[in-house]
Amino acid sequence: MNDRTDHGTGHGAWPGRGNGAPPSTRTAPLPGMPSPATPGRTHEGRTGQGRTGQGLTDDGSRPRRSATGGRSPKPRPTRRRRAVRLAVLLLAALVAASAGTYVWADTELDQEVDLGALPDRAPAGKGTNYLIVGSDSRAGLSEQARKDLRTGSAEGRRTDSMILLHTGANGTTMLSLPRDSWVTVPPYVRPETGRSYRAEPNKLNAAFSLGGPDLLVRAVESNTGLHVDHYAEIGFAGFVGVVDAVGGVDMCLDRDVKDPNSGADLRKGCQTLDGSEALAFVRQRKQEAQGDLGRTRNQQKFLTALAEKAVTPGTLLNPARSFPTLGAGLDTLVVDKDTGLRDLMTLFRAMRGVTAGGGRQLNVPVSDPALATSKGSAVQWDDRRARTLFTELRNDRPVTLPQER
Repeated sequence: MNDRTDHGTGHGAWPGRGNGAPPSTRTAPLPGMPSPATPGRTHEGRTGQGRTGQGLTDDGSRPRRSATGGRSPKPRPTRRRRAVRLAVLLLAALVAASAGTYVWADTELDQEVDLGALPDRAPAGKGTNYLIVGSDSRAGLSEQARKDLRTGSAEGRRTDSMILLHTGANGTTMLSLPRDSWVTVPPYVRPETGRSYRAEPNKLNAAFSLGGPDLLVRAVESNTGLHVDHYAEIGFAGFVGVVDAVGGVDMCLDRDVKDPNSGADLRKGCQTLDGSEALAFVRQRKQEAQGDLGRTRNQQKFLTALAEKAVTPGTLLNPARSFPTLGAGLDTLVVDKDTGLRDLMTLFRAMRGVTAGGGRQLNVPVSDPALATSKGSAVQWDDRRARTLFTELRNDRPVTLPQER
């Protein structure tokens, strides 16, 4: 069946020769052409292979397949091989989807804060400092959501929490700065009026309210001497969304927590807090013996638990979970121009490391938690011990304060 004449197709017998074989005259090959077949070797019965194993017939054309299919079929893959291939394809699709999610999220970051444009910056020290701000911005919340979350109706942006996170050769230090800290606010210009103001004593929270992130960063740097490398701020809606997107955060409480102002109503023991419960927990302070100082400890405890949940493989490598997590956070997340998604992931890993014994959780040393001022009750820092702490962080030395937990 392999000796085909197929008259009229150009692949039949050669003119003047009855056996269909090509002329026997051989010529030297042109440069770049393959050598002719070995003398004396024929391809009778092997028109499906051709010379040099490249699937060509002697006249250089592709052979026609027989009705039975020509070449022998490849062996079918085994069940184990098919399973391995499927696993590889699924893994590749998972990685591609996760990578696509992060590329999208990195381009969606609101990088509105320009740290490089701020005047009178503190000199850079050793290690890296992140200023983490929990804003009470109601952006993204409906009227019903504001009522349900008991956020009030105040407009604008104020801060409920401020944490200075330092990472370096000696691990991670989470340092809470009470929002009522009595500090010197640097000179500033109100953006909405253009009016200039001189430096004056005020609460740290006022710096954020009067001049936004720019004035807050300047106030933190001028009062601590620590250079802020990255800024990250998240509002109420983003906080609730992130907690819900990761499936809630596990917390163990040593007592009941009930606060009508924040809406907290939690039982003693271990439980999983959803977004609204978590927001109420980190905002409540009426039941804390130390007021705002007690609240900052709760905030640190919760953030480390959230970070531990957010950077697990089940969240990071699961597009169905990582996409909603990032999307929820991006709604109210504000960062500086030099902060990308990789920096934020480094931040979360550093916070997670604190719970694993790789860091410390501190409050700034305080000498008077209820200082009477013209602006109301404020928190006065212990100047001597606070300066020692700031110096140790600036030089990236181990922190050895009695407050260390």
